[in-house]
Amino acid sequence: MHTDDATPSAWIIRFASLIREKGRVLDVAAGRGRHARFFACHGFRVLAVDRDAAALASMSGMANVDTLAADLETGLWPLPARRFDAIIVCNYLHRPLWPHLLAALAPDGILLYETFAIGNERYGKPSNPDFLLRPAELLDVFGAALTIVAFEQGELHHAGRGAVVQRVAAAGTARPWPPALEA
Repeated sequence: MHTDDATPSAWIIRFASLIREKGRVLDVAAGRGRHARFFACHGFRVLAVDRDAAALASMSGMANVDTLAADLETGLWPLPARRFDAIIVCNYLHRPLWPHLLAALAPDGILLYETFAIGNERYGKPSNPDFLLRPAELLDVFGAALTIVAFEQGELHHAGRGAVVQRVAAAGTARPWPPALEA
């Protein structure tokens, strides 16, 4: 889905312009922060969350980035009162988080989600069906609560590697849609 661990996803970059300028971005399962770094460099205020404190430490002292080491798969949601102008999730799937993500998204916010889907087991990990999206799953789940801007699912091939993915870009229902286009 991307060329290396430092290159932001083309899907995320493609829809970044939908996010309110200098908005608050939540990067879920941020790892070493390829998306947090991208958004911070473009003037957004980012909260990067991951269970790997050492990976998050690579962003220590970086302007516009705060980090939170938290295991999102155990215990309580660590951000119960926080709202974000955008939520980014890439290469991560934990279905019980979905209601928390929806609650944390500002009414006019943007959700950008991209991860692996059934069929990816042909290409390697993840191969466990618990960590692979079912056909149109992101569309079904988030389409019920948000306005779908774009959705894709299918096979990708890049630099000799394959993957099966789903991607969704969705807007909170308080966001005027469709946006005005330039002539």
